[in-house]
This record gives sequence, C-alpha cells and structure tokens, in this order.
Amino acid sequence: MISQFFVLSQRGDNIVFRDYRGEVAKGSAEIFFRKVKFWKEDGQEEAPPVFNVDGVNYFHVKVVGLLFVATTRVNVSPSLVLELLQRIARVIKDYLGVLSEDSLRKNFVLVYELLDEVIDFGYVQTTSTEVLKSYVFNEPIVVDAARLQPLGPAAIFMQGTKRMPGTAVTKSVVANEPGGRKREEIFVDIIEKISVTFSSSGYILTSEIDGTIQMKSYLSGNPEIRLALNEDLSIGRGGGTIYDYRSSSGSGAVILDDCNFHESVRLDSFDMDRTLSLVPPDGEFPVMNYRMTQEFKPPFRINCLIEEAGQLKAEVIIKVRAEFPSNITANTIAVQMPLPKYTTRASFELESEAVGQRTDFKEANKKLEWGLKKIVGGSEHTLRVKLTFSQESHANLTKEAGPVSMTFTIPMYNVSRLQVKYLQIAKKSSSYNPYRWVRYVTQANSYVARI
Repeated sequence: MISQFFVLSQRGDNIVFRDYRGEVAKGSAEIFFRKVKFWKEDGQEEAPPVFNVDGVNYFHVKVVGLLFVATTRVNVSPSLVLELLQRIARVIKDYLGVLSEDSLRKNFVLVYELLDEVIDFGYVQTTSTEVLKSYVFNEPIVVDAARLQPLGPAAIFMQGTKRMPGTAVTKSVVANEPGGRKREEIFVDIIEKISVTFSSSGYILTSEIDGTIQMKSYLSGNPEIRLALNEDLSIGRGGGTIYDYRSSSGSGAVILDDCNFHESVRLDSFDMDRTLSLVPPDGEFPVMNYRMTQEFKPPFRINCLIEEAGQLKAEVIIKVRAEFPSNITANTIAVQMPLPKYTTRASFELESEAVGQRTDFKEANKKLEWGLKKIVGGSEHTLRVKLTFSQESHANLTKEAGPVSMTFTIPMYNVSRLQVKYLQIAKKSSSYNPYRWVRYVTQANSYVARI
C-alpha cells in the first residue's frame, strides 16, 4: 500500500507528486532529498534503496538521473515497491518515448493520468502499457531526443551507426511518426550484467551473469513472433561439467542455471528447437530473464600493486587489459580504489599517449578514481599513483587499501554466448517486411579485484 509517489530531479526539484492516502506529511519530498544528499556528504556510499525516517518508509530507485520515490507508513515488501517504481518508470517511458525532466514537465497531464490508473488509493491496479491504453487518452508531447544528455543503459545504442539505431529509446508506443505514418520495426536487446571477483593473484573467485532479453515492438496488428536461441542451450547443469565447452556448432554450449519467461511467451517448441513464440504486447518488456554461473572469460583483467616507496610514501600501479576482440569497444569505464585512511595526497601519472582519461582523488572518502572514455579490445592501460601519508603504516598496506572496482559498458558484445539466431514475424502480405534490430550489451554489476 503506497501513501505517496513523487519524482525528483538530481537537484532535488519536485517534478511529479501524488498523495494517495494523506497519511504522510506533505514535506516528505524535502525530507527524503536532504537525507539522501547528506548520506553522500558524510563520505558514505549512496543512500540505500529503502530507509526509515520518523516512522515513514522511503523507497527509491534512480532511473536516467531521476529519483522515483514511494512512501508508506505500513510494513510492505521492499522488493515489491522497488519493482513497482521500476515499472512505473518503464510505463512513463513507453508513453513519452523519452524519460527526462523536460519530457515529464511537458507531459505532466499525461503522467498524472497514468499514475491515477496505475495506483488507486494506494493500491496497485496495473503496470501493463497495453492495458493502460484503454484508459489513458492524452497524447504525448514529443521531446526532441537530440537535445538530451544521453543517460543510462539505453544511451549505449545511440551511436549513430546503422547497426544500432537510437530510435527505439526515443519513440512513444502511442504516438505516430510525423505525417501519421507508423514505422514497422521491432527491437530485441540482450542485456547482460556481470559480477566477477578476482583474487590478489588474478584467479577468478566468483563469476555470475544476470541477463535479460528485452523487447520493444512497434508492429501494427500484433503479429506473432518466433525468436530462436542457440540450439545447444541448456537450462540447469544436467550433470555435465561446467568446463565442457564442446558442442556440435563448435562455439561452446550455453548452460544457464535458471530462467523465467514473460507471460505472453509460449514454450510449445522450446524443448525441441529452443524457439520462443509470442504475440508482443505494447511497450518495453522482458521476454526472458536468466542467470548463469558457468565459468566464462571475463572481458577485463585487472592487476593492482601497492608498495611502500619511502617514509610516508607509497606507489600504486593499476593495469587494465581488455580481453575481447579488437573490433569491439567498451565505453564509460570507471575504476575506483579505496586508499588508506591516512592518505593526504595522490599524484597521478598516465601513459604518454593517454586520450580521454581523467583521474581524481576524493579526499572526503579517501578514494582514487580513474575514468576512461573508451577501451578498444586487446589494449592495455596503466595508471601510476604516488601517495603521501600523514603517518607511518603499522600494518600491511594491502590490508588497508582496495579492493579495485570497475564499471563499464560494452555494446554489441555478450559474454554468455547466448544468441538470437533468427527473429521471424508472421507475414500479413508479401510486401510486409518490418525492420528487425537485435542488439547486445554487457555491463558491470560488481567487478572487483582484491589486492
């Protein structure tokens, strides 16, 4: 049961506010933002997704730089409310095409209409874009996506190449193209978030993939779609060793620990030929979620060395090597490393040919940050850092520093080797040939190297 729902900008401006039950004070948005802001200023990590202030439970998720928040005084399932917030963000994005502060302000009448249909007196009614189309009648005001700052995972596809068009992330499911035409196209995105932990000697301690096959359809008439995956795809270990990569195709078997499917997916022939049949609903939705713990080749290797370099001084060397093919490029890479609490100064030394790299020493929480705009497959990059301390270390430096963590995005690459072999659309006529786009992306969920 939700008492309030509101959306805040990064500056704390209240863009959308809906009070469903009148049980929580009107100033809750200000209380929430002050709490989240001071969490960071106190040198801690970001505020947790759920916390309590004066008997009010606050739930929040951050989507493309906007804070989606729900409040309640009753004891509700945190995972349910957080999932609801993600779904509300997805529904609004489906209707507006672009999710941003500008689009929310220009379409506030439509957004409030959506919120009143999704939640009634604090109780969730539906989060289905297709169902909402029967009750929501306002037309969206289209925002020019070219003027927007690209934020979030969707921005990785907006590269301007023919293989990765950005139209799917900036179109409304209810608005037609200029001139009343509707472009017939369908997008399938395989998004994988990987978690890897390396030991100090470089061995993989844990590795896991959380993957989603995401679909967004702009096909009129809701034709049936057949989506074929790897023929050698296995669900569950089935008694086979995780190191058995042999298969008939030579590319290696794909073994998923478990998976689940959207309610619209029919699995009549899945066991036989790994084909999914479905009539896609309107809006963006996950066709299939999957998890994989079979050992895989990590996209990056991280090596870190820290050693004393005289009295009150030490040196850190961090090396990052891209283990993927040279025709693939990773972008928005960020490397972080906590330093000893008595570190007072850090001076950085980059490679002579370094381009698009930045470094910073966060004195408040004693962290070094290294940002790289892009890394081409097969390349290696090194950062040297000279540290100055306020006192002598009486313990092992490696115990007081680290671990090294890394975030990145790699478009058109996935580590699980799960592939969409073909995307078949039921033809209405011989001339009906909609555009089909299949795109891959790998992102870091938790990528950590101990030192």
